[in-house]
Order: sequence, then C-alpha cells, then structure tokens
Amino acid sequence: MQIGIAAHSSPVNAKVESMVREFLRELRASCPQATLLLGGYWGLMKFVVDEALKLNFTVVVVLPVERYDVELPQGVIRIDTGAEFRSRSVVLVRSSDVLVALGGGAGTMIEVLMAYAMGKPVYVLTDTGLSSDALQRAFPDYIDDRRVVRIRYFNDPIKMAREVCREAPRAVKISFG
Repeated sequence: MQIGIAAHSSPVNAKVESMVREFLRELRASCPQATLLLGGYWGLMKFVVDEALKLNFTVVVVLPVERYDVELPQGVIRIDTGAEFRSRSVVLVRSSDVLVALGGGAGTMIEVLMAYAMGKPVYVLTDTGLSSDALQRAFPDYIDDRRVVRIRYFNDPIKMAREVCREAPRAVKISFG
C-alpha cells in the first residue's frame, strides 16, 4: 500500500511530533508493507521522513521544481516532478492508495481536497493546533453533496494508523495506459 502523507512545510511543536511518532510506530506494526510518499523534506515532512527511515519504511519524496536543491537522506527515493508546489501535489495524491493528513496549512488541505475529488480514502489527524484542524468543522463527513468518500478524522494517532491499515485490502491502484 502506498500511503500519501500530507504534512506541514514548517516545523511543529513537540505535541504534534509525538502524535506523528506514535502514528508511524503503529503504522509500522500494523502494515509493515506500506510505502510512504511525501511532498518534500522540510518542516513536519522532514520529521516524518526521518522518523520513517528509523523504522525502515520505504520512503518516496515527490519534489516540486522550486525545491530540487534539497538534499535527501540515504535510502529515500527521490522524484523530481518538474511541477510547481501545487501541481506536485497532484502527483503525490494520484500515486497514493490513501492519503493521511498529519497536520498542516493550505498545502495539506489542498491535498485532502484532491484526494477526496479523486475518490481516495482520506484520514486526518486532529487536535494538532494547525490550520488543518478546521477541516473537521468545515467538512465533518464529506466535502460536497457528491459524497465521493467519507473523510475520517482521528485525534488518536494509534487508532488512525490501525484504520489506515484496515484500508489496505480495499485500496485500489489506479494505472494509466
């Protein structure tokens, strides 16, 4: 299963880091075959990549053209998209079987909206104190009246990881050509 991770591009507080660490540890235990896809290597995304590597996850970083200068750690699979930040998000979400939002701002919320529009299962960590917490108030279950996919919200990172892994048998890979 390829799990897209939407996360803040800036550093976050220790509470969010602790929640993310718990999520990753449980994810590793519940679905060790998972590959993680992220849109960069800075801020919370960097924290996720570094922690995921410690847990021996396969990690793919889908970079925007504006940030090709970033040096990635050994073992990370790098994709230089040729696309700007928002367009890079299309590649990230389209390549994922599910999307997990670990907290962030507009970019994280754009990726949640994209995943919903593409019919991808979406899981959002709440109580992070970040702007993406507002998604639950704005869209408690669905983004619009089409009801494409129910957005799942969790304030417990361990429970969220378990639910994401339950999605694995139902994840559908979209291919072109």
